[in-house]
Amino acid sequence: MPNRFNRAPHSGRAAAAACMRAAANVGGQFKVQQPWLPGKWDREADVVIVGFGGAGAAAAITAHDLGAKVLMLEKAPEGEEGGNTRVAGQGYLHVSDVDKAVTYLNAMCGNFKIPQDMARVWAQEVHRNNDWVAAIGGDPQEHQHQPVGIEFPELPGSDCVHKFHNGDILGYSQTWAFFEKSVKQRPLEVLYETPARELIQDGISREILGVRAERDGKPVFVKARKAVILTCGGFENNQEMIRNYLPGLPYCYTNGSPHNEGDGVRMGLMVGADLWHMNNYAGPSMALKVPEYKTTFSMTPLHFSHEQPGGMIVVGPDATRFCNEKLKTMHGKIRKHGKWTPTPVPCPMFMVFDHAVFSAGPLYDKKPVSGWGRLVERYDWSDDNRAELERGWIKRANTLPELARDIGLDPEALPATVARWNAACASGKDEAFGRKVMLAAFGQGPYYAIELSPSMLNTQGGPRRNAKAQIVRPDDTPIPRLYSAGELGSIYSYMYQGTGNIGECLAFGRIGARNAVAETPWDKG
Repeated sequence: MPNRFNRAPHSGRAAAAACMRAAANVGGQFKVQQPWLPGKWDREADVVIVGFGGAGAAAAITAHDLGAKVLMLEKAPEGEEGGNTRVAGQGYLHVSDVDKAVTYLNAMCGNFKIPQDMARVWAQEVHRNNDWVAAIGGDPQEHQHQPVGIEFPELPGSDCVHKFHNGDILGYSQTWAFFEKSVKQRPLEVLYETPARELIQDGISREILGVRAERDGKPVFVKARKAVILTCGGFENNQEMIRNYLPGLPYCYTNGSPHNEGDGVRMGLMVGADLWHMNNYAGPSMALKVPEYKTTFSMTPLHFSHEQPGGMIVVGPDATRFCNEKLKTMHGKIRKHGKWTPTPVPCPMFMVFDHAVFSAGPLYDKKPVSGWGRLVERYDWSDDNRAELERGWIKRANTLPELARDIGLDPEALPATVARWNAACASGKDEAFGRKVMLAAFGQGPYYAIELSPSMLNTQGGPRRNAKAQIVRPDDTPIPRLYSAGELGSIYSYMYQGTGNIGECLAFGRIGARNAVAETPWDKG
């Protein structure tokens, strides 16, 4: 492992490293083996891209079209690639005015400020998203026309926001399918089931020379003659990182790709990267998570606009309500005391409901519009909810005290909470939380409960990057030949505008690729 604490001037380190490599590399054979270099390279390319999602696709297409040889390393098996871009709502952000976009981004960041050169380059490149999609053969179509698509219309500059997707259909992985097709139309090699494990770093210059990946349990050494671009997503499936970085969450699960496990965070730390925005994520929401499946199930009665007969509330560990169960959150943020703040998620949480809700239809919408469970795992939720009851995902009891005991809650507190809810429904006003949708009292038993977990779309944190998409150290100097794009080290520090992640994937994927291709090969001469 190279000495990460060598503080010699970069220019001197680079010159020394180049001389040592030149002496060691004769006719492609290493005469003097440097400790940071593998005995041999198994693969090589000008630009090595780690992760085949939206950011990776944008980077690969751009680098290839600029004349570079590109190799992509993808952790998932073929058929599960695509990261969160594959299973998101399929919209990408386009802004109509660069200056307004800078203003809006700064307002969303609030007290969690970002460098202004980053804000501007983000705005400039997101402003080009439609032109780029069209240039590679796409058909940009706007959806959720203003003002509907604006997450925070009260913030200055918000009228620059436009949400686009590719083609005539929104959702169903259609925008991702276009990006994937665009990659496959080019001679771009993708190695599936080949997760990157470590960046190979020159021990003197600190340049990134390649990647140690793994395939079938064996190491694969991949030379990156010009640069490595990390586009491998966040850490939403790494519970240890969630506990360490996301405030107040003992656990949290995603409805996105199960393959995002913080690999880029770990590899970045190993080569000296600074981190940013590690406490930010697109959440929380509340959803069912069961061991049999990798991602969460969003319960239909909790959808902000869904109406159906029957009584339903959500309670925390003290068997009391803690929120408006039907409030539309802004990707997990709610307005409270004049500020946008994360939705409370006191674990464990339970959706408690009566037989009218249970018998009104499936509690889960399996239409494959978005989400990993709907699009990839394709669990066939029963129309009458009885299969899930038999699986134990839904608990049932004849009385509320009995139900409380079955789920570990106070058998006196839960009936009291339901009684207060019923009284609020009778009065026509939820004084506690202002809920107006499905304001219906509980009927007769039996009664039901589903344990809910905190859920999210994605994390936003990771190695910090600069306006050139270079990953930087704590002293702001770039790690040579290392770039990133996408949700790994996203620009979004606090509040989040829907479609912003895919928009940023495209923007910084292109920025990173352009700068990576402009590098001089480290093995030249």
